[in-house]
Amino acid sequence: MGFTLKLTNRSPKGLKRLPATLEIADDATIEATKKQIAQLTGTSDFNRIGIFDPVTKKTIKDRNALLRDQEPVIKNGEMIVKDLGPQISWKLVYLCEYFGPLIFHPFFVAVRNHLYPAIYSVVKDYVPAPAPAALTGSLTSVQQATFVMIMAHFVKRELEVLFVHKFSANTMPANFIVRNSFFYWVFAGLLGALEIYAPFSPTAQAGPFLSSPLDVIGLALYVFGELCNAHVHWYLSSLRKPGETARKIPNGLGFSLVTCPNYMFEIIAWIGIIMITRSPTLVVFITIGSYYMYIWGWGKEKAYRKQFGDKYKKKRSVMLPGLL
Repeated sequence: MGFTLKLTNRSPKGLKRLPATLEIADDATIEATKKQIAQLTGTSDFNRIGIFDPVTKKTIKDRNALLRDQEPVIKNGEMIVKDLGPQISWKLVYLCEYFGPLIFHPFFVAVRNHLYPAIYSVVKDYVPAPAPAALTGSLTSVQQATFVMIMAHFVKRELEVLFVHKFSANTMPANFIVRNSFFYWVFAGLLGALEIYAPFSPTAQAGPFLSSPLDVIGLALYVFGELCNAHVHWYLSSLRKPGETARKIPNGLGFSLVTCPNYMFEIIAWIGIIMITRSPTLVVFITIGSYYMYIWGWGKEKAYRKQFGDKYKKKRSVMLPGLL
């Protein structure tokens, strides 16, 4: 048995050869339906096919969800379809995002003795004199610690993408890779490294590493945030059995406080780095990042409330208790 749905192109320049209706098997998933439409329309990559809710006009992301369980689609007897354009895997996008800082920080450390003397001759009237330790051409102990902390953070991110994270969607539009990578490559990578390893930066002006209470507290926050963030990521990944993409109600470390404790611990770790580096650029980086994490976190909170109803304990804060 099965059912028949009307097919509508979302865009005037939509999928060519799209049939007016489609016979769908009763056990068809979103992904199986995409493959069926791709075959009928001659689309080489089924991931290009977007299926949208006819009421909210939002894309249906859970590729393993049964189409018959999509109430607005069944009630209206209609499915809105769109060619999303060339696609790229989510895993590759994340690997590219986090790779930027792993390039820029070693680069600026390597060229610092050639780059910063030229820069200092231009900006010397506006910045402090180089730190005494920096005059020898070496990184200060705080700069060395910063390099290790930031590199460790992004190596951890890459390893999580490769071995921990599970994605509810196969791909995203290929042109998003530039938009998504820009934030990390420019703020955490290019601008952050350019500032931090300068011999006249706030990081260079700081005293020996761990000589200040700020350093001690910052290091403690960094280690705590990174370990807890890794734990939450591993826990979220283990919630889903192999092949599953549907949401489940998470519990455990931090989930009684906020919707997304992984975001909370991420911010804590970066606050620790900022306390050690005294870096204005990293303040801008985590401020922008917190804005987007709040939007994503609130989206998850609304999704949990809608999907699980009274079974889900609503949260007032999505990532920082009592604040955001």
